Amino acid sequence: MNLYLALTDRLKTQHESIPVIIADVDRPGLEWHPSPGKWSIHDNIAHLASYQPLFISRMNKIADQDAPVFERYNADADPEFPGWQSRKTVDLVEQLFIDRETILTLITGLRHKQLSRMGTHPKFGKMTIIEWTEFFLLHEAHHLFTIFQLARSEKA
Repeated sequence: MNLYLALTDRLKTQHESIPVIIADVDRPGLEWHPSPGKWSIHDNIAHLASYQPLFISRMNKIADQDAPVFERYNADADPEFPGWQSRKTVDLVEQLFIDRETILTLITGLRHKQLSRMGTHPKFGKMTIIEWTEFFLLHEAHHLFTIFQLARSEKA
């Protein structure tokens, strides 16, 4: 399987919607929780920013090792996640953009044979690097939609 244009285009640009979506949201709106236990806009952005280094690490393992198996990532169980949440939203967005360049360079720099290498997700089973990248982008899109909904709510 080869990289396809829609995948690389989304990898290059999908995250760029965040500053546009939140441009008119003030700090209380960024930190507003729609209900107990539900993430705010800021928390969703912290999650996206915190997951990217893990994704980079996983893609490097798949490229270098034979069929690594990964545990499901849960930000609420990640001891480092509160540190991400404590950062300013603007700093999280900046880090997200920096790490996305790393991801883009990594994925587009892999050879065809490496893109076909497999890593196992506990729910979705064996996936190639291309499938992992698609999963990464779909997961991100879910959070972008949540951010959009929160930004357009009456409380934001």
